[in-house]
Amino acid sequence: MAPITDDPMRQPRKARQLQPPLAYPGATADSDRAARPALAEPAATDQELNPGDRVEGLGDFGRPTGELGTVKQTNEDDAVVKWDDDGSTTLRLPLLKKI
Repeated sequence: MAPITDDPMRQPRKARQLQPPLAYPGATADSDRAARPALAEPAATDQELNPGDRVEGLGDFGRPTGELGTVKQTNEDDAVVKWDDDGSTTLRLPLLKKI
């Protein structure tokens, strides 16, 4: 029996990849993608809202929406707000900014 010197079935070793493969050819690598935008103003979770306080609604990324209202009821998680131009809604506290 002759020693095997060249095995045609032998697969080449795979190179170790540092990043996962791209979703499609020409896609932007994860490391080159833009980071998530910073909040316009960080939500103040330590602010305490009381009934009668004036508040402004916050939208995506903490940007003010321009809606103004008055707090009717609160607890530690959310508040009922009577908006100046609409009816009342219950919102989570991070979506409100005391003015």
